[in-house]
Amino acid sequence: MKRTLRTVAVLTLAGVVISSCASLNKMKKMEKNIAYKVTPEVLEAKGGQVDVKIDATIPAKYFNKKVTLVATPVLKFQNGGEKAYEPKTFQGEKVQGNNEVVPYTTEKTVSYSGSVPFEEAMRVSGLYVKFVGSKGAKSVDYESRKIADGVIATATLVDNTPAAAIGADKFERITKEEQEAAIYYLINSAQIRTKEIKSGDIKALEKFIKDAKVAEDMELKNIQIQSYASPDGPMSLNEKLANNRENAADKFVKNNMKKNKVDEYKNLDFFKKYVVAEDWEGFKKAMEESNIRDKELILRVLAMHSDPEVREREIKNISSAFSTIADQILPKLRRSKFVVNAERIGKSDEEIRDLAKSNPAELNVEELLYAATLFDNNGDKLAIYETAMKQFPSDWRGFNDAGMILFEMGKIEQAKANFQKADQMAANNKVIKNNLGAVELKNGNVKEAEVLFGAATGVGNEVNYNKGIVAIMKGDYKAAVDYFGKCNCENAALANLLAGNNSEAAKKLSENKSDSALAAYLKAVVAARNNDTNAVLSNLKAACAKDAAMKQLAATDLEFAKLFDNADFKAIVK
Repeated sequence: MKRTLRTVAVLTLAGVVISSCASLNKMKKMEKNIAYKVTPEVLEAKGGQVDVKIDATIPAKYFNKKVTLVATPVLKFQNGGEKAYEPKTFQGEKVQGNNEVVPYTTEKTVSYSGSVPFEEAMRVSGLYVKFVGSKGAKSVDYESRKIADGVIATATLVDNTPAAAIGADKFERITKEEQEAAIYYLINSAQIRTKEIKSGDIKALEKFIKDAKVAEDMELKNIQIQSYASPDGPMSLNEKLANNRENAADKFVKNNMKKNKVDEYKNLDFFKKYVVAEDWEGFKKAMEESNIRDKELILRVLAMHSDPEVREREIKNISSAFSTIADQILPKLRRSKFVVNAERIGKSDEEIRDLAKSNPAELNVEELLYAATLFDNNGDKLAIYETAMKQFPSDWRGFNDAGMILFEMGKIEQAKANFQKADQMAANNKVIKNNLGAVELKNGNVKEAEVLFGAATGVGNEVNYNKGIVAIMKGDYKAAVDYFGKCNCENAALANLLAGNNSEAAKKLSENKSDSALAAYLKAVVAARNNDTNAVLSNLKAACAKDAAMKQLAATDLEFAKLFDNADFKAIVK
C-alpha cells in the first residue's frame, strides 16, 4: 500500500512539472506574437544616457494565470558585450504578488521605461527583451527577437573645447585729458581781479596749455569758456553782466595764450563759448551740497516754481536763510569757467611690439597686456603675459591671460594654476569663473563646470558658448541652440541638428569657415537626414581625408545605416 501511494505521489508531481513546463514552453513559443513598439524606433544617446520606452501588446491566451514573468530589456553589442536595463516583473491572474497583472483571456498592452549610461560599443547593437518565466518551482529562460536597433550617438560629436576669456586690457591710444579753472567776480562786476589771475587753478591751467603745446604726444583740441551770473537781481542786468564776463574771460585767456606763444588763440573755432544769465542749476547744486538752514524749504521752492522772478522773491522771503545764501552760495556762481580739452596720443603698435620684446619695463600694464594681442604666436603671447605677471604681480589679468594661452595650448593643469592665482586676487570675477569652468568641463566635470559658468553669466560670447556645450551634454538641445545664437561654429550646427532644425544646421555649416573634419562630417549627417546620398558620400570623403579617425566613426554610425551596403560608402570608411 505504501509503495502504491509513493508511486501515485511521484506520478502526480511529474504531471505538475510536465504541466508547468508545457505552460512556460508554450509562452516561450508564442513570444513571437507579442507586438512591440519601441520609442524612439532607433535608440539615441542623449545627455549621456540611452532612454527607451517599450509598449508591448500581449495577445489573449498568452499569459498563463499561474506564471510570473521577469522581463529585462538588453542592448546586445556586436562585439559580444551587452548592457541590461532594469527588469520589470509581470504576473498571471492567480499569482499572489504585487506585480502588474496580465490577464489570460484578453489582450493587454504593458509599458516599460528605462535608461542606461551610454557606452561606445552601443553604436552597433540591438535591443532585445530577455524573459525568465516561472511557475511553481520550474522556470524557463527565453529571449525576444530584436525589437530595435541602437544607438544613434550624434550628440557625442560635441566638440568639448570650451572657450577661455581674456582679462581685457584698457589700452587707449588716444586718451582725453582736461584741465579746469575758474575766475570769480564781485557782485555786478565783470572785471577780472589780479588775485584771480594769480590763483593756483589759473596757474595750473596756464601750465597745462603750455605743456600740451610743446609735448610731442599731445594735441590741444579746444577751450570751453562758460560765463555765469548768479540768480539774483533783474534778468536784464544779469544777461548783460554774464555777456560782459564772457568777453572779459575770452580776452584774458587769448592774451595769456599769445604771451605763451600758443598760436591756437588766433583760431576762433578753437573756443567754445556759452553764457548763462541766471545760474539756477548751479544754485540748486550748491544748495544740495550745503548745510544751510531751511535748505529743504528752498529746494522745494525751486521745484514748485520755474519763473525766475517768483523763485527769487520766494527765496528772499525766507529771511533767516537769505543772508547766508548771499554770503556762501551766490559768490560762487559769479564766475567764468575754463575747460581745456586735449588728447594724449599713445605709442604706435610697432613701438609697443618692439618694447614688449626689448624693454617691457617701458610699458605700463595696459600697454603690456595690449602688446600680447599684437602677436599671433601663442609662445610670444605667453612670454608677454608672464612678463606682466612679474612687472604687475597684483594685477589678476596677467595670470588669467597667461592661463588662457596655456589652456589653448592644451596645458590644462598649468592653466588651472594660473586661473586659481587670478581668482585669489579677484574673487567672484566672472572672467575667471568662466575660465575655471572651462577647465572643469575639459576635465569632464560637467556639474562643476555648469555651476562656474552660472557664476560667469554676463561675460559674453565665451560663457554662452560654454553653456551651449553643457546643454548638449545634458540633452537640452533647445537651450543649446539659444546659447550658441548666431555662432556658425560646429557645435551650434550640431545643436540645431539635434533639435531637429536641419535647415538651420545646414546654413550654419555652409557659413562655417573652419574647414574642419567635424564640419564636413556634420554636413554628411544633414545630407543623410535629407536622403541626399551624393552629398553624404562627398562630405564623408572630405571628412575622412582630413581625419582618418572619422572612417571608423562613420562605419558604425546609424545616421548612415541606409548606406552600410553601398559600395562607395564602404570604400570611404574601409
